[in-house]
Order: sequence, then C-alpha cells, then structure tokens
Amino acid sequence: MTSLTIITALTGGLLIGTAAALLLWLTGRIAGVSTIAGNLFFSFAGDRLWRALFLIGLIAGAGIYYAVSGSAPVARAHFPAWLLAIAGLMVGFGTSLSNGCTSGHGVCGLGRLSLRSLVATMTFLSAGIVTAMIVRQLFEVL
Repeated sequence: MTSLTIITALTGGLLIGTAAALLLWLTGRIAGVSTIAGNLFFSFAGDRLWRALFLIGLIAGAGIYYAVSGSAPVARAHFPAWLLAIAGLMVGFGTSLSNGCTSGHGVCGLGRLSLRSLVATMTFLSAGIVTAMIVRQLFEVL
C-alpha cells in the first residue's frame, strides 16, 4: 500500500464521517444512502431538498476527486453485465430487508453503538464474502 493510498483512504473516511455527523447533527437524519436515494421521489416536498443535495454532494465529491487526482477506479474487464444487474437487485433487496445499507448501519449505526447495526453489518459483510467466493469459483471471475 502506498502512502498516497493511505492518505486518500484516510481523507475519504474523514469526509464520510464528517458528512454523516453533520447530517445527523443538522437534520437528525441517518446518512443511509440507499434510504436517502430510495425516498427521494417518495417523500413530501420539504424532505426532498436535503436528499437531493446529499446525493449531488456524493456525485460532486467523486467528480472533484477525479479532477484533482486524474484517475478513476478501473472497471473490471470481462465481468458479465447480467451478473452486475442481478447483484444490484440483490443489494437493493438486502438493504430493504435490513432497513439500511452499509452507510446507514456500517457507518452511522456502528458509530452510535447500535447492536442491530452490528448484526446487520456482520450479516451483509459475511454474505458479501461468501457471494464473492462463490462467484469467483462458478464464473471464474477474478
């Protein structure tokens, strides 16, 4: 691991933690991205603005990182698109089932010492590891 990787990881973690803390402090809301995005169009009008601004901030942050660093994450070559679609649907189902996602449970819930979030985080991380191992073996995807 290079020092640049460590610095960017620490900076990213600090920014995520700061954004989650500010959202909780200023609005009393948990920074669960799947719930924020999922309820963007299905909430009352006064609730849409902060959701839209939060999501715009996520996209703008990635754009700023790309502009400053000149590099973006490399997509995996030869990964079947249909498998990505199934994975996306499964993640959506899982976040709905657990009433939250990695940001809601893993960042905010664990930060609040929530036992429910600890169980949810352990469950989706374990499921992700097992799924990755199965996909690698069945589809020979690295």
